[in-house]
Amino acid sequence: MGIVFGRELIIEAVRITEPAAVASAQKVGHGDPDGADQAAVDAMRRMFEHVNIRGTVVIGEGEKDEAPMLYIGEKVGTGQGPAVDIAVDPLEGTTIVAEGRNNALCVLAIGERGAFLHAPDVYMMKIAVGPKAAGHIDLRKNIAFNCRAVAKALEKPIRYLTVVVLDRPRHEDIIRELRQLGVRIKLIGDGDVSAALSTAVPDSGVDMLIGIGGSTEGVLAAAALRCLGGEIQGRLTPIGDSQVRRIRELKIRNVDRVYRTADMAGGSDVIFAATGVTDGDFLKGVRFGDRLIYTHSMVLRAKTGTVRYIDAQRRYFKKP
Repeated sequence: MGIVFGRELIIEAVRITEPAAVASAQKVGHGDPDGADQAAVDAMRRMFEHVNIRGTVVIGEGEKDEAPMLYIGEKVGTGQGPAVDIAVDPLEGTTIVAEGRNNALCVLAIGERGAFLHAPDVYMMKIAVGPKAAGHIDLRKNIAFNCRAVAKALEKPIRYLTVVVLDRPRHEDIIRELRQLGVRIKLIGDGDVSAALSTAVPDSGVDMLIGIGGSTEGVLAAAALRCLGGEIQGRLTPIGDSQVRRIRELKIRNVDRVYRTADMAGGSDVIFAATGVTDGDFLKGVRFGDRLIYTHSMVLRAKTGTVRYIDAQRRYFKKP
């Protein structure tokens, strides 16, 4: 039997992502992706100190030697309350913020111990869909099969299907095949957690995500899609010698294994929170008004299927 999350933890999750979004939003358009990311990390880490959990970061900024804060294995929280695992991307879309583009988020997921896949920092081939198409995709089959299956599940002609793909040279073959199928393609520069989540948000205009991105982002997307009733499948796809060595170091024997939603985000319950940094498909970005700062967040819970959107405002020069 899993742990029971208190309702207050749901709100605490948003209280962690909101100040991170405000801090990084001050760096929009500055051309400083590292500075934007560090601002989010610092703000998020400070808020963790006030949350009554015994948390361990399992998806974070990297190994301890590479990240001074929110590194994998770091203990967060007051040391009181439930023992939980934390998956976090303090700023999904560092380049997005640096260049002042859309769909940057501050993201956090909370689960019981062992809930999240300890994904290695290598690439992962992913396919993600919303609730209506869940159960109809199969990463082991080709793109044509999956596009036709999703179109059928959504009861729309395939030419009206919208598929999101990261705009990368490694996706040239995928993009070519999608164009041959006649589907609508939305190319994005960064932010595949946001894109995966969009597949399960009504009226986002996104039906499916497909392509190769970070495996840690796959875990965060799985946490959100589990709450929303969507589906994600992923297979580790190491690219380059360093990633191949990483797989060997971790002694992962079955590289071809297809991880499903519950494999990446399992347990009895999961909480997922995200706050918009810049305007996106389903969340507004941080607004700096005359006297107030406005934020727009969502918080999800797997056990109840609850979806909450939270508009918040705070005064300048007040502690978060």
